[in-house]
Amino acid sequence: MSAFQRVDYVDGDKPLVGLHMRPEGPARAAVAVFPTFMNSTPGVEAKARALVEAGYAVLIGDFYGPETPSDFQQAFAVMTKLRSDPDAMRTRLRATIAKLRDLEPDLPQLAIGFCLGGFAVLEMARDGQDLAAVVSFHGILETPLKAKDEFTTRILVCHGDADALVPRSQVMAFWEEMDAVKANWHFHSYSGTEHGFTNRAMLDGSPNPAYDASADRQSWAAMHSFFDEVLG
Repeated sequence: MSAFQRVDYVDGDKPLVGLHMRPEGPARAAVAVFPTFMNSTPGVEAKARALVEAGYAVLIGDFYGPETPSDFQQAFAVMTKLRSDPDAMRTRLRATIAKLRDLEPDLPQLAIGFCLGGFAVLEMARDGQDLAAVVSFHGILETPLKAKDEFTTRILVCHGDADALVPRSQVMAFWEEMDAVKANWHFHSYSGTEHGFTNRAMLDGSPNPAYDASADRQSWAAMHSFFDEVLG
């Protein structure tokens, strides 16, 4: 398999750096991969490589540009800054989708995301972006910009039921929000599973106590089945 290729792009005057990779043969579809609040990590890159092995072209997006954090404290600060302006954050997310379209103009467009990235893909669905489907893994469901109009993007949410960042009240509010705009959504919830269940390791390489092998495996298989159905 080839290595990731650096891709420079911008959100206004903010320089961003994505990671692009294609399969050796024809690509089935193009997938924007939105990473965690730490930005791209080895765990996210491993998931993107797995998509390439399955025949998808991928672009790992960049949330922060030069402000990419090196530890959790910095990550929380830059994430808070980004999320403090919901409209500006959506503009940042659109830049990744636009770059993917530039790179892969002839392919169906999909998006997946983890943690903050899970929130990001749901924002892009709410935003009416021309995406065939999005998949959120342990993403935040709450948003200050609730969907107001119907959209065609299909949604799969893979959620840990014990996620302290996403209480059940937020889950129910999300369902009601999606129903109000007649969205086509699936929601998979894994009992006893905490936030970050797809990530095997912490930033320092130590085992992630929230990792759940069953939820990781089941959610990844659900994504592939979902994409198979959407793409035909």
